[in-house]
Amino acid sequence: MKGVYIENIKIAFGSIRTQLLRTTLTVFIIAIGIMALVSILTVVSALDNTMTSNFASMGSNTFNINQYETTTRNRGGGEVEKINPIISYPQAKAYKDKYNYPLTHTSLSFTATSAAEVKFENEKSDPEISVLGVDEFFTTNSGIEITEGRNLNAFDINNNTYSCLVGSDFVTKGLLKDVNPIDKILTIRGAKFKVIGVLKEQGSTFGNSQDLRVLIPIQVARSIFSAPNINYTVSTMVDDKGMLDKAIDHAVLTMRQIRKLNPVEDNNFGISRSDDLVQRIAEMTGVLSASAWVIGIITILGSSIALMNIMIVSVTERTREIGVRKSLGAKKSTIAWQFFVETLIIGQLGGLLGIILGITIGYFISLGLDFEFVIPWSAMIAAFVTTFIVAIVSGSYPAMKASKLDPIEALRYE
Repeated sequence: MKGVYIENIKIAFGSIRTQLLRTTLTVFIIAIGIMALVSILTVVSALDNTMTSNFASMGSNTFNINQYETTTRNRGGGEVEKINPIISYPQAKAYKDKYNYPLTHTSLSFTATSAAEVKFENEKSDPEISVLGVDEFFTTNSGIEITEGRNLNAFDINNNTYSCLVGSDFVTKGLLKDVNPIDKILTIRGAKFKVIGVLKEQGSTFGNSQDLRVLIPIQVARSIFSAPNINYTVSTMVDDKGMLDKAIDHAVLTMRQIRKLNPVEDNNFGISRSDDLVQRIAEMTGVLSASAWVIGIITILGSSIALMNIMIVSVTERTREIGVRKSLGAKKSTIAWQFFVETLIIGQLGGLLGIILGITIGYFISLGLDFEFVIPWSAMIAAFVTTFIVAIVSGSYPAMKASKLDPIEALRYE
């Protein structure tokens, strides 16, 4: 029995070689469907990996208090846009002073500018550097690691020292790439800052580099970058994740008191949890994955029809061959297996080519969008399973048709 199966595999490969042009076209048709599926799933995987790593680094026990907009309807049926007031520094500072929930650490920060020019000795950067005013808990709450030097500490914040942390691009390809960055002096808006630490590389999100930034003490930033209506970010980390919900409830009450809201008034601020962000990302990528499957299945449906047609034509062209094999004692199962194996081989060749093309295209798209590429094992497994199912569905009818041919009529076929 094993010899019969091996012989059928040899016959299948021989038939593929004799119908090389037709087989090649069929393989490419199948490959296009698999390529569409794998390339989209590859990009989705890269997006999910990038966004999840960016937000998950904050930890699942961190929440932020933000300004956000809501939309409500008035009595006339129209829409009235309600813009929540910004979180000012006095409010942010009052929250930090009043919020006394145990085992928590609250950080205040704001983006002073996103277009700063930084100077080092006789060199200067392009005006594309982000400068953030932060406190000693900012890096911990944001999940940012220090690769060289040290973090800003309470002494730096309380005494308004002109110290700073720089992003990894300063060291790898920026102003400090050829020197030891620690204790070097950078000039920002005429103020001189000593570099005390280098942040771990974080990459880019949608083209916005997280490694071209400088972190300075918050009060120093407020004195140098004065602007009206600055919106501050308040971030709180809870040491015990099990206390997160109660800590958030306490934070809401504290912020409502600071905002002087009546009991009947809705919150005019937002609470965002880091694990909620990760969940939203998962939901978004889930929708994209479902869309990829819809597109892929539509394309693969056409591929399966093409594969079935080529196998039916192959059965018709090889009617006399089937008659000869049956007259020599070949069973129906042997004939069916011969054509079924041929279909499987063509399907898997198309699937393999589609996987290679899909991963390649997905890689270059991910590279262009600054996503963190990961090998899409799930997409590869999905493609393999899909091509196997396509081969079974497409090959079953031609194989059954070939096995049911009458040997006498088959030998008479011209």
